[in-house]
Amino acid sequence: MKKLLPIMLGIMMIFFITACTDQTEQAKDNTNEKEAEITKIKIGMIPDQNTADLNRSMDDFAKDLGEKTGLEVEFVPSVDYAALVTAFERGEIHLAWFGGLTGVQARNLVPESEAIAQRPIDQQFKSVFIANSEVKINSLEELKGKTFTFGSESSTSGHLMPRYFVMEAGINPEKDLDGTPNYSGSHDKTYKLVESGAYQTGALNISVWEAAVKEGKVDTTKVKVFYTTPEYYDYNWTVNKMDKETKTKIKDAILSMKAGDNEVMNLLQTDKFIETNNDNYKAIEEVAKELKIIK
Repeated sequence: MKKLLPIMLGIMMIFFITACTDQTEQAKDNTNEKEAEITKIKIGMIPDQNTADLNRSMDDFAKDLGEKTGLEVEFVPSVDYAALVTAFERGEIHLAWFGGLTGVQARNLVPESEAIAQRPIDQQFKSVFIANSEVKINSLEELKGKTFTFGSESSTSGHLMPRYFVMEAGINPEKDLDGTPNYSGSHDKTYKLVESGAYQTGALNISVWEAAVKEGKVDTTKVKVFYTTPEYYDYNWTVNKMDKETKTKIKDAILSMKAGDNEVMNLLQTDKFIETNNDNYKAIEEVAKELKIIK
């Protein structure tokens, strides 16, 4: 019995140490989980319009979203499209207004993310091709030999779909234009470059073009639309991976928004948002792969 006593004490000691270790590891896991919790919703938007207008509108949107959800919301500006996608991949952005292409790129990088809302117009979006008024052109085929500017290289409506339709018309943008195509970086810069004559032709988001015409930001005596594309799906609100309760709060709040609630509604020229899902952008992904813009 005396010989068994040390052995039994040794076994009890091992169980005690193991139990303490398990509790310590569990405490570490709990701490890590708490550290991983989202304490502030950070939102972003692709910089495809005038920076001052966009920043002001998104700050107002953040305030409205915060009031509707009870969450702390902060708008974080992005220098370009790629920067927003990267920030989303790193988990630094929890909700983003993406174009069709950037949304596909972001969701491919974060498979748990989800497109949750869009404008009604985004179910039937279009791009317009414009030309300086001094240029005689009435079709995509006549782009041959002309100088041309896209918007951002990562833009759906300013690059991906316009490039697709140009190629469908038998024009190789890298060989058939007067020089290689330019990338302006945003839709408003595109129409200004064509208006000034810096480039003879270009392509941009139909929504931005119509707003510019309505607000007198573009001189229609100097630039004209000569082609409007067929319809395709485009812009959307995409949420990063997060708990279901927070995601539902954000989605419900966005779907409840109406004209006058915040300045983003004016910026995006919509009086509401409607539900969407990842499957709606499969065609965008297929075109991007066909054009080797994404793998």
